[in-house]
Amino acid sequence: MAKSLVIVESPTKARTIRKYLGSSYTVKASLGHVKDLPKAKMGVAIDNQFAPEYRIIPGKKKILGELLKYAEQADTIYLALDPDREGEAIAWHIAEEIGLDPDKVRRVLFNEITKKGIAKGLDLPQPLNVRRYESQQARRILDRLVGYEISPILWKKVRRGLSAGRVQSVSLRLIVDREREIEAFEPEEFWKIDVQLEGKTPPKFKARYYGSNGKKEKIPSGEVAERVQQELTQADVVVAKVERKERKRAPLPPFITSRLQQEAVRRFRFAAKRTMMIAQQLYEGIDVGEEGTIGLITYMRTDSVRLSGDAVEDLRGYIAERFGKDHLPRRANTFKSRKGAQDAHEAIRPTSVHLTPSRIGKYLTVDQRKLYKLIWERFVACQMRPAIYDQTNVFITAGQHELRTSGSVLKFRGWLEVSEDSGMTPPVNGNGNGDGDEESAELPVLNQGDVLTLAEEGVSAEQKFTQPPPRFTEGTLIRELEDRGIGRPSTYATILSTIQDRRYVVKDEGRFKPSELGRLVTDRLVWHFPRILDVDFTASMEESLDQIEEGKEDWIALLKRFYGPFHEDVEKALKEMKDIRDLAEETGEKCEECGKPMLVKWGRNGRFIACSGYPKCRNTKELDGGESKANGEPIDVACEACGKPMVRKHGRFGDFLACSGYPTCGATRSIPTGIQCPRADCNGELTQRRTKRGRIFYGCSEFKKSGCDFVVWGTPVKETCPSCQAGFLVTSTRRKGGRTLKCVAEECDYKRTEDA
Repeated sequence: MAKSLVIVESPTKARTIRKYLGSSYTVKASLGHVKDLPKAKMGVAIDNQFAPEYRIIPGKKKILGELLKYAEQADTIYLALDPDREGEAIAWHIAEEIGLDPDKVRRVLFNEITKKGIAKGLDLPQPLNVRRYESQQARRILDRLVGYEISPILWKKVRRGLSAGRVQSVSLRLIVDREREIEAFEPEEFWKIDVQLEGKTPPKFKARYYGSNGKKEKIPSGEVAERVQQELTQADVVVAKVERKERKRAPLPPFITSRLQQEAVRRFRFAAKRTMMIAQQLYEGIDVGEEGTIGLITYMRTDSVRLSGDAVEDLRGYIAERFGKDHLPRRANTFKSRKGAQDAHEAIRPTSVHLTPSRIGKYLTVDQRKLYKLIWERFVACQMRPAIYDQTNVFITAGQHELRTSGSVLKFRGWLEVSEDSGMTPPVNGNGNGDGDEESAELPVLNQGDVLTLAEEGVSAEQKFTQPPPRFTEGTLIRELEDRGIGRPSTYATILSTIQDRRYVVKDEGRFKPSELGRLVTDRLVWHFPRILDVDFTASMEESLDQIEEGKEDWIALLKRFYGPFHEDVEKALKEMKDIRDLAEETGEKCEECGKPMLVKWGRNGRFIACSGYPKCRNTKELDGGESKANGEPIDVACEACGKPMVRKHGRFGDFLACSGYPTCGATRSIPTGIQCPRADCNGELTQRRTKRGRIFYGCSEFKKSGCDFVVWGTPVKETCPSCQAGFLVTSTRRKGGRTLKCVAEECDYKRTEDA
């Protein structure tokens, strides 16, 4: 009897689905994409309707051969790739390469990897979605056109190895523009005045200066603050008005991809890429004991807040039983997705509310447990009643001046019962000015006309200065991209990884700061490619790609409209963009070796100081402080012993990091790679180490602390494996020149060679 064949992306997903389907189904994994545009050339026939020249990805011929063998023996073939544009593209490419009979092929979508979710997907087979495929193909070609035509200009005019991207470069521009806002910001002085007061009954409380003569005012200087202090000290203080009202705080909607990434950054300092890797594990399946392997959350790439009727009904029953019917709203709460959201998938939620974090937590790694608890709590809270507060606002007169304070008492916890650490509970008391630094306190019983007296603490004044806009974190940058309509849920993590890998930005205390290289590249691209770097234009392209999927836009027509003006800009930039090697700034210093002027120039590692007498005189210095390169290259890593910056140095066994506080501090450490240890339960990163015989290898930085023994014998490269999506590849040099790159993940045989 012929079996049905189910094709998915990953071995983990395949194992979970195989458990539910039984022996009448064969489940195989494609290990991600099987075809892509070639790496060595453009791969797009611009003169032939932008036809893509797809090639089988190295290492995938064997997989395609196995899929063909099983397909020939099957009576029905289910292409169960991820339910998004990338999954649709993989489905089309598999169907094309193994010559599937259209009558035997079924496209099925699994929103959750559970028995119920799989059965539902198989019961609703669909044809391959050509519009969704064309939308993905148009995006891929657009990105290839931008990358392959702009990047060579950067290689020629700035530095080899650089890249530009349609969305990547706009994201970098946002970071550069924000940094310039910060640099141009001029702080303004203001003063905050607080008055400690007592009423007829305890306790004492604090009110803040609001204004004078019925108008809100800022106190601009110490002189004015001192005058106001004196006047407040001498004035009669009276309660002018007391407002009491009930205030409700509604729960937030369930998570979409971007909000999950933002909250994981805020709560756990997870990078977006790390969040998506953990979410993928939870979606594809975790062994939870007696129930075996089960998908714990629904599909994690979505921008819809919609929930299925079955999930809501099940949740409402759980809330009534667990928290009581008084916590359940009369009707289910509904939430509105943002404009332009794709409604094909539900919001991110647990596949069963009964799989509580406390029940299955022991089966999860630390990171998996954190993220699952976050998703579960947000889901449960979204269908509960609002929290209710009794709020009191007090308006106080002190002569011509006005003071204000406010307090709130939690009357009904509502959805707050689910999560104490929600990060969204309002302060118990505040001053009503919205300064954001109110202290929690309790108000006494106050009524209009009550005369108040100054407490022993009296009147205090504190100097403050307005603050510039903050640098972006990963979370706030994702929010900015989302609000501006740039990128989509599946692209945010890749964008953030790319701009860091290219060294266009660095992280300073968890916030993005553009490097000199990032500024230089951005300025040149903004000048020569104003449309590509325009935020609104990029957002409009995203809308057009959505319209292709909706059948409202033709993908070839879109590419034609885009490419003509774009290619004109490329031709112009090739002629007009200045080579950074021709840029030089005078320093006012003389060369200590030959006496000629020293200049600031650009090199492969950024700006440096060099003698204008080159090539006769080759004297150079580091730009920062004029230190010689022999003294060590500054690194954005702090010494764990004393907190001073580490510097990169070269010793008999190669490069290492040493504390800049030497000889007072003699701390050293291996050079970090920025690549996270792939062990799911480990928070370490790979660092360079040596055997007793001096052979270099890379091992986990947590080896001494937690005993993690993960090692690799090649040099790790921060490049996502195109087959299994592992976070890095390992490279080795070939005797004939060039290098070999391969994946070291289990069950993945991806490998490719590159010429020198």
